[in-house]
Amino acid sequence: MRILMLASSFPKWPGETTAPFMEEIAAGVAARGHAVTLLLPYHPELQRATVERAVRLRVYRYAPHRALNVWGYAQSLFSDTQVKFRTLVAAPFALGAATQALMAELEQARRAGHAYDLVHAHWVLPNGPPAALPAALFGLPLVVSLHGSDIYLAERHWALALVAALTLRAADAVTACSGDLRARALALGARPATSHVIPYGVDVGQFRPDPHARAAVRNELGLPAAAPVVLGLGRLVAKKGFGVLLEAWPTVLRTCPDATLVLVGYGDLRASLEAQAAALGISGRVRFTGQLERTRTAAYLAAADVFALPIVRDGVDGLPNTLLEAMGAGRAIVASRVAGVPDVLDDGCHGLIVPERNPERLATALVRLLTDHDLATRLGHAARVRVEQELTWQQTARRYAAVLEAIADSR
Repeated sequence: MRILMLASSFPKWPGETTAPFMEEIAAGVAARGHAVTLLLPYHPELQRATVERAVRLRVYRYAPHRALNVWGYAQSLFSDTQVKFRTLVAAPFALGAATQALMAELEQARRAGHAYDLVHAHWVLPNGPPAALPAALFGLPLVVSLHGSDIYLAERHWALALVAALTLRAADAVTACSGDLRARALALGARPATSHVIPYGVDVGQFRPDPHARAAVRNELGLPAAAPVVLGLGRLVAKKGFGVLLEAWPTVLRTCPDATLVLVGYGDLRASLEAQAAALGISGRVRFTGQLERTRTAAYLAAADVFALPIVRDGVDGLPNTLLEAMGAGRAIVASRVAGVPDVLDDGCHGLIVPERNPERLATALVRLLTDHDLATRLGHAARVRVEQELTWQQTARRYAAVLEAIADSR
């Protein structure tokens, strides 16, 4: 089967951490014997070959001026909650260029005698409409995959909700990475019978327990070998809830004064989070590392005593990759009951789940895991077993391929 995918985010170079799930989905479907072409918007930092992991990558340009190269790659929104003004200016050019690129690719393939069988759009907003029109004109089935920010935006404005609803209704199948995201898509107009939950996966070979990482990472951070470390990982944007984690940290330090909070990631809110830490008087017990490539991220996860995921319903995640990676690393986890967290993490079995925006409950759970080594070890082991059995990228690819194959066969 020949599949033409359209996406707006992708790791800009091998190991970079922008939308790693997008690469894994495309490569996983290709590994199952399908010919996958992925269309991406231009980015000045994009450093990928024309074929990577059996996926044929094609880049389309859209910006009439370099200042408008802001489409996708986690740069279109401020803190993942508000569309940037430059994004609004770039939108007509990007949407038009995406539609044109799809049309050109479909026509070229048809003339060459190896026509595509299916169009697969990732993120209903912005990529659903540019994919839906060419798919309809070429008589091809359309699959739309939801990843979180797209539905969040659709829920914020009636015009975006209408566009999303029309696209979801036109799709032959819709996939969502969590049950929560599927339910929200149904509320917008997706059809229940053709909507599927396909959770993300994790590379259990890369994200795994590593006893050597503990000392190496603490040495890199200038911490004592036995220092307790709580890790927060992700882009520094509103939905990650790192502000709530900082609010909880003084309470944690009252019981665990030697503990250090390490925040790994980049984003629009770094300066405000650093200012918040200073205002709380905890700057000496908080480290901001900036963005790390994936092998170092895996080491930091393996070195942590506890992984904290205090996400909030503000530009909500579908299913945070970092949660699955922490589970793969066998870490004790504290997470908010938001988005897809309850789909993969059973409270008291694979980790501890707390209410969102509740620094007191978050602090209590963190202290519990920092002071009860046996509990932390048991939860981390159970989390690792669950991803090994149910949540690998191979299993995710099999589920995607099953949906795509069924839709193509039905046509």
